[in-house]
Amino acid sequence: MVVERKFVKDKLREHSIREFLEKKLERVGFSHIDIQKTPVGYSIIIYSSKPGLIVGRGGLNIRTIQETLQNKFKLESPVVEVREVDVPELDAQIMAERVGTQLMKFGVSRFKAIGHKAIEKMLKAGAVGAEIQISGKVPSARARSWKFYAGHLPKCGDVAVNQVRKGYKVIKLKPGVVGITVKILPPGIKMPDQVYPKEVEIKYEESTEEAK
Repeated sequence: MVVERKFVKDKLREHSIREFLEKKLERVGFSHIDIQKTPVGYSIIIYSSKPGLIVGRGGLNIRTIQETLQNKFKLESPVVEVREVDVPELDAQIMAERVGTQLMKFGVSRFKAIGHKAIEKMLKAGAVGAEIQISGKVPSARARSWKFYAGHLPKCGDVAVNQVRKGYKVIKLKPGVVGITVKILPPGIKMPDQVYPKEVEIKYEESTEEAK
């Protein structure tokens, strides 16, 4: 029971840390974090499309985050590292944040153009399929749900559960709260219903006999 309680306590603390960092790092290309226990403490890896904004001048923001993790969340010797996301257009959380930022900047009247443009960027980056769902009082006073999609995006099965990348963002606008969900199937995923031809080795023999 003691081990189980400690496990639950650690998981609850990890969840609180994730919520804290997601809120603190919004609008700076935040993707996700990895929390790893090391022999000397904890390693926190932050993935973002704008690592420079997270690090801050002279690493000031990183030091502030480390102090908060140590004092507020009681992490032992936390070391924070920031890594850049190679292709932001294939990261569902970053794209959900971008769509939300553009809706706040240009207004809900341009939500269709924003949705189509984001889908186009994801496909150009190599996505096999992509979907954006915008839910809320868009564009009128009545709550509705709009979907933008292109390519092939499975809705069920192992690929849909484990391979499709998902991101979610909530923004507050004058008409009310708007939820944005982004799903991306990245390139290089083997589909169960896809036929893959088997490579056949071609052998040949050379004969020194003269043809008769």
